[in-house]
Amino acid sequence: MLRRLWLTFAQATTVGLALLFIVATLRPEWLREAPPNLPRAIAPALTVQPEAAGAPRAAALGSYADAARKAMPAVVSVYTTKEMRRQPFTGDPFFERFFGGGKSLSERVTGLGSGVIATNDGYVITNNHVVEAADEIQVALGDGRRLPAKLVGTDPESDLAVLRVEADNLPTITLGRTDAVRVGDVVLAIGNPFNVGQTVTMGIVSALGRSNLGINRYENFVQTDAAINQGNSGGALVDTAGNLVGINTAIFSRDGGSIGIGFAIPTVLVTDVMQQLVKTGKVVRGYFGIEPEDITQEMARTLKLARNDGVLVRGVLRTAPAGRAGMEPLDIILAINDSEVRDTATMLNQIAALPPGTVAKVNVLRDGKPTQLAVTVGERPAPRDQR
Repeated sequence: MLRRLWLTFAQATTVGLALLFIVATLRPEWLREAPPNLPRAIAPALTVQPEAAGAPRAAALGSYADAARKAMPAVVSVYTTKEMRRQPFTGDPFFERFFGGGKSLSERVTGLGSGVIATNDGYVITNNHVVEAADEIQVALGDGRRLPAKLVGTDPESDLAVLRVEADNLPTITLGRTDAVRVGDVVLAIGNPFNVGQTVTMGIVSALGRSNLGINRYENFVQTDAAINQGNSGGALVDTAGNLVGINTAIFSRDGGSIGIGFAIPTVLVTDVMQQLVKTGKVVRGYFGIEPEDITQEMARTLKLARNDGVLVRGVLRTAPAGRAGMEPLDIILAINDSEVRDTATMLNQIAALPPGTVAKVNVLRDGKPTQLAVTVGERPAPRDQR
């Protein structure tokens, strides 16, 4: 009897397992349960529920879409045209001897850059090298309009320029604080590279205060690895809140393409230059009239200096403010108005910020002895007159 019951149980269990295997293989959905506390009928809708019309889209983790959407309408494309004239046989002695120079040929050359709308009544910031020597300038807005632009003023020494378009109620960029930017912060570069259309690239702030690059006279660049290419010049570098932290101006490249080393002019300098160009059409900077040189470690040992910071005065223009105040060659400038001088780039920015006509207190080291001079700040001459 027990044996018969055991055989019956074993056969029933085998048949049950076989049926379970068949169902699991052919109809696995029969074995799934709905989430707890939910009717089975609505369970599939949890994974495929369509987005309701007009409902806000959930922000993707790590997305910078909001920052891009805030800044992009204020970034424009800048198109330039200039007429180039050349002699057809210039440089070819054979043709010049028998045919003369010939009539000059005219050729129209087009250029491309980007810009940033600073005010809603049409002031646009861009790079000087984007609009330099242009006969015609047009600005393409984000809404598709293409407007003629007038050049308000340029500042070659910072590579900035201000344009004006006749339009009202334009979208404007929000100015950020460069002094709040830190190395490692995420930034977005917005512009029109290679005229493919407005483009946003992402990177980080690689360095701050970059100078001595030989790009501009006054350098204090924000370095970034966000992709910047031809056509991005004059465009915006913004933070993750969409606020402007710099104007893209240059890249380090061997072939003209981005390799992750780009430079932007910080907002603090952009704001100052723009205000002056809009107000007077030029930028006024302080001026001493000296030839400065950074102090190297070898120079410090030769001059028996206790430190190698400060700036050596290589030459002094006697009729300039520093010369009239008694500054001499081989003086070492240590501080201006109690602000320490570290190197030539820093000092030039310090002097440039001084209002002409004011008296600057300059601490120098002369023959190993500290001396203080009172320099009446002059106005820096135009670039062609500088020495």
